[in-house]
Amino acid sequence: MTDPLHTELLELAQEAARRAGELLRDGRPADLAVAATKSSPIDVVTEMDIAAEKLITGFISEHRPGDGFLGEEGASIEGDSGVRWVIDPLDGTVNYLYGLPTWAVSIAAEQEGETVVGVVEIPMRGETYHAVRGAGARGKGAWEGERVLSCRPAAPLEQALVSTGFNYVTEVRAHQADVAQRLIPLLRDIRRGGSAAVDLCDVAVGRLDGYYERGLHPWDLAAGDLIAREAGALTGGRPGERPARDLAVAATPGVFEPLQRLLEDFGAWHD
Repeated sequence: MTDPLHTELLELAQEAARRAGELLRDGRPADLAVAATKSSPIDVVTEMDIAAEKLITGFISEHRPGDGFLGEEGASIEGDSGVRWVIDPLDGTVNYLYGLPTWAVSIAAEQEGETVVGVVEIPMRGETYHAVRGAGARGKGAWEGERVLSCRPAAPLEQALVSTGFNYVTEVRAHQADVAQRLIPLLRDIRRGGSAAVDLCDVAVGRLDGYYERGLHPWDLAAGDLIAREAGALTGGRPGERPARDLAVAATPGVFEPLQRLLEDFGAWHD
């Protein structure tokens, strides 16, 4: 039986993500992609990002005024309830700027430092994913009803489709490109989606065999990491460590260990 507190947190996260997703989808200027090479559109996206975070924190605070917050756009409140919300109001900013559909709202709730609830809303796909620790992961989308999520059956590494992301710092990107170049001959192929939250959900729903990235913040992966784990995937960072800024890896059980080992050997965790 799900903890009543976790049920409450899930319902709040789902509603907050739905509202923020609608704000971002419906409030995006139609001509934003046309002007994507100018400086002003960045300001517009930042304004939308901040507005979505304020919507989320404001909505949750109305219902749970003692909770803490950690958000990409600056929300940082300690709280005194033992619950902290970790929020990425717009994961996949460049995709959003260019009118690509792969962007998401990511909301996770931590209790005493452990993630217990995660929700990822992907408005342009019409998909919502959620998980409660120990209770599995579920999703809604183009399919009928709500689906219990399960990652793909274990595949050998050479048949694995793996996604990754690249940093915006040139030197870091160059090293990441080198790692990807060394990995490609050992895999089925590599994808670059542009949203950590979406990639983690794609592992959970079976569209990817694995995902890895260096340089993620807590708000990038908190919700998606829980969703992937509750769907049966393994997640971690460097061998023996939890997902962190150095490295985050999520994959089906058959792919996780060899992929993690290769990333360690190739030095994916440093410049």
